[in-house]
Amino acid sequence: MTAGANLSVTDLRRAARHPVDYSAIVEHFDQGDLDLHVCNISAHGFMADNATQLKRGDRVMIRLPIVGRIEAYVIWTRDTRAGFQFERIIRLDDFVEIIDELQPNPRLRKGR
Repeated sequence: MTAGANLSVTDLRRAARHPVDYSAIVEHFDQGDLDLHVCNISAHGFMADNATQLKRGDRVMIRLPIVGRIEAYVIWTRDTRAGFQFERIIRLDDFVEIIDELQPNPRLRKGR
């Protein structure tokens, strides 16, 4: 693995974010396993609201429903929150299934 994140960071924060309530144990490449609470997610990345131990540029491996393990990089931190960018964009059909599984409000889930 190469050192550091080699991302082409554009302003992806405009991507539609979906609120979720998802607790995950992520693998940090230096600190080992960490507990993170994912509070929103998009096809490009996610935000955790309890990421005090992380800093910009850190890499983690997170396991999500449907897509399994995916690497993500810390793009920003503020107070206890951190924003992550996935190493690849999640395909739309897979992302819709992830939201169906993680959406905490059943009224916001799409009927299928």
